[in-house]
Amino acid sequence: MNHCRLSGSFSVFRLLLPAVMLVVLAGCSSSMTRIETWQGNPAQAVNAATLKAPGEIRVTQVNGRSVGNFLMNDLALDYALLPGKNDVVFVYKTIWAKTTVVDNGESKVDVVESKPQLASFDAKAGTVYEFRFDKPATRGEAEREMKDFSAEIVSSAGQVATASANYVPSQAPARTPIPGIAGVQATSAAAQGNALDTLKAVWATASDEEKKNFLRWAFE
Repeated sequence: MNHCRLSGSFSVFRLLLPAVMLVVLAGCSSSMTRIETWQGNPAQAVNAATLKAPGEIRVTQVNGRSVGNFLMNDLALDYALLPGKNDVVFVYKTIWAKTTVVDNGESKVDVVESKPQLASFDAKAGTVYEFRFDKPATRGEAEREMKDFSAEIVSSAGQVATASANYVPSQAPARTPIPGIAGVQATSAAAQGNALDTLKAVWATASDEEKKNFLRWAFE
C-alpha cells in the first residue's frame, strides 16, 4: 500500500515537473549563463574578459578558487575573468555510446576524460576567449588523444593566448569556493535547501536539445 502511494506521488511529480521548469525558464535571466570567477565588487564585471567553455570542457578552478560542481555536466558556460593573469584548471571529457550489448544496470556509455589541465594566460579587458582543441571522431581516437591532451586558449581575433599543460595540484590550503551561476552554486544551494535557484541556473544554460531531452524524460 505504501509503495503504491509513493509511486503515485512520484508520477504526479514527474508530470508537474515540466510545467515547473517552464515557469523557472520564464523567470531566468540571460546573465545567469555567465559565471564570475572572483569575490568582491560586482562592478568589476564591467571590464571583465570572457572565457567560453563548450560542453566538453569542465572548468573546476580559476585562480585557485573552485567554481563548484553543478547539477548537470556537459553544459556550455561562459566564465568572466578579471583582466590580468588567470590560472584556469579544467578537464576535457567526451561521452561515447557503447556499441555492445550491456547488462541490466550497466552504464550504456563510456566516458573518456583527460587529466586535469592548467591554462595560464593574461586576459585582456573585454576580450572573448575560447578553447581550441582537436575533436576525436571515435572513442579509440579520444582515448589516444587523452594521453597527451592539450587545449589552446584563443581570443576572438584568433590569437593564441596559451596552451594548457597537465595540472599538478599545489599543497596550499583550498580557498573558499566562489559563487556559481548568478551567485548560485549547486553545492551551497543544496546545503541551504535552495534547489529552485540551482534548477533555474542549470535550465538557463541548457541548449534547446538538452531541454527537449529533459522534458522527454519527465514525461516517460
